[in-house]
Amino acid sequence: MRRFSDLDEREVLALAISVEEEHAAIYTEYAHGLAGLYPASAKLFTEMAEEERVHRGWLIELFKTRFGDHIPLIRKQDIKGFMKIDPAWLVKPMGLDKVRDQATALEGEAFRFYTRATQMATNADVRKLLGDLAAAEGKHVVVAKQLSETHTPADVRETEAHQEKRQFVLRYVQPGLAGLIDGSIASLAPIFAAAFATHNTWDTFLVGMAASIGAGISMGMTEAMSDDGELTDRGDPWKRGAVTGIMTTIGGLGHTLPYLIPDFNTATGVAIAIVFVELWAIAWIRSRYMDTKFWRAAVEIVIGGSLVFAVGIAIGHS
Repeated sequence: MRRFSDLDEREVLALAISVEEEHAAIYTEYAHGLAGLYPASAKLFTEMAEEERVHRGWLIELFKTRFGDHIPLIRKQDIKGFMKIDPAWLVKPMGLDKVRDQATALEGEAFRFYTRATQMATNADVRKLLGDLAAAEGKHVVVAKQLSETHTPADVRETEAHQEKRQFVLRYVQPGLAGLIDGSIASLAPIFAAAFATHNTWDTFLVGMAASIGAGISMGMTEAMSDDGELTDRGDPWKRGAVTGIMTTIGGLGHTLPYLIPDFNTATGVAIAIVFVELWAIAWIRSRYMDTKFWRAAVEIVIGGSLVFAVGIAIGHS
């Protein structure tokens, strides 16, 4: 990789053309990725991409005037000091905050690049254009804010925020909550049945591990295979399956791990305490993300968990 300070004017202009080309392509990808869910923000990035193309046109015109038609291929990754760009456009769905933050970082880097390039330039025309571009890039954050206010008024921003929350709930919270409920509640019966049937903490621990991991695999596969996400817009099925499986396993392990304690009464007391923590956590998540009143969610979860818990103890004593 070469140092930026070692470039001559011809190479600096070629690099600037490449930078503007890349930024225009990135903003176009942002616009395309956001168009379905966030059309107002997509329009913002479309305009930013067009502005970068205008800058590229100015640079090419000056380059041809000064150095001819052949523009050498010099890219940011060939020069030391440029940041590595995270390909956020490959992640679906795109997160609004992430792409806006990345756009701000790109514009800040472009401003620093043109400021340094202006200081290195000796030709008056080159120096003027680079200085103008430095000023333009320095204003881009303000321009982006103005465009956001123009194309993304308060009611639209509120709608987009609601849509983003909905996507998060559908893709992560809902499958995770389903797994946590299944892992925490469904595993109560076999674990406590084994505990009160054997009064052996190690045997109970083995049953709990088998129930938790087995349920995690089963729930994960069920979630992944039940909905490919194409029509429901719930995202990648295997990601949802992984979330469901992991949370199912965690839910079961919570009241399984206490049975590593050798004393049966102590282990059971700790396990029961953890069960209540799990049930209250489930109630809080439902209240926080599912628009369910907390006390209603708590009563429903506690009643359901208590019934399963009672079934386990009854079977264990039989």
